Amino acid sequence: MREPAEVLTLGVHILDTLVRPVTEIPDGQAAVLAEQIAMSAAGTAAGTALVLSRLGAAVHTAGVVGGDSAGTFLLQLLADEGVDVSLVHRMDGVQTSASVLPIRPDGSRPALHVIGANGYLAQHVPWNMFHNVDFLHLGGPEFFGPDTARDIARRAHEDGVVVTVDSLAPSVPEGLGAFAAALPHVDYLLPNDEQVLGWTGCATVEDGCRRLLELGASCVVATAGASPTLVVTADGAVEVPAYSVDVVDTSGCGDAFSAGFVRGLSLSMSVVEAAELGNATAAQVAQGLGTDFGTYDLEFVRKFARTCRTI
Repeated sequence: MREPAEVLTLGVHILDTLVRPVTEIPDGQAAVLAEQIAMSAAGTAAGTALVLSRLGAAVHTAGVVGGDSAGTFLLQLLADEGVDVSLVHRMDGVQTSASVLPIRPDGSRPALHVIGANGYLAQHVPWNMFHNVDFLHLGGPEFFGPDTARDIARRAHEDGVVVTVDSLAPSVPEGLGAFAAALPHVDYLLPNDEQVLGWTGCATVEDGCRRLLELGASCVVATAGASPTLVVTADGAVEVPAYSVDVVDTSGCGDAFSAGFVRGLSLSMSVVEAAELGNATAAQVAQGLGTDFGTYDLEFVRKFARTCRTI
């Protein structure tokens, strides 16, 4: 494996606007004062790319943004973090995907979202790039449609690339159906616990993960917020504890976990060690507002993982 590893994140790019703390939306034209408003690159491709770059990987990201000012700003945020954005396609007349996230005092949040340019992902896949990278992180496979998602994962595998997948699909059986055809070509599927249960209809997360293995995934790594992450392979299941931190905002934690996990694999860590690095990376992002919170690097996160208390 090359070091630094070459990683391509392909899929969803979003510009997040975050406000905290929000306990209610005022009536009519009334206003309330917030403590903080921030904007961040986000999404299962863009957010993961940002954090991967901080962890020392050589990162290329691919997707679609609009030709608007939001798209310009989003790409600049990523480029400032050292991410290669040359593969991101810009579409005039289309809005860049964006979310407004009112962050509650406990770090949870609803979301107001516009799909925008992410609806055109299937038309702009950099097929000739796969053979140039070590890892393909497919973020939001359901946005490509089942056939294209399958073809992306299969083509990457044929080129000798490790394929990781993180989905935004809702926690219902139809959510899995949007990309299930890709699973036989997926090395590591990275859902959350609610997705596992909703996609499979199983009574436990472990049973649901095993069902996803039966459908073709080689390994399933299911995150569960502050509860342990569950790593399931044909050889068994292992729980990996989360880390104890003061949570400000959970909105970027899934993408940060994916980044830490992929970076761990690129450093020849075991899947359990990579999940530990993923949890430690997510813990950095949880302590502030937005996916780009923090000033950590790989060594900082590895030291944190060795010394910080788990839950």
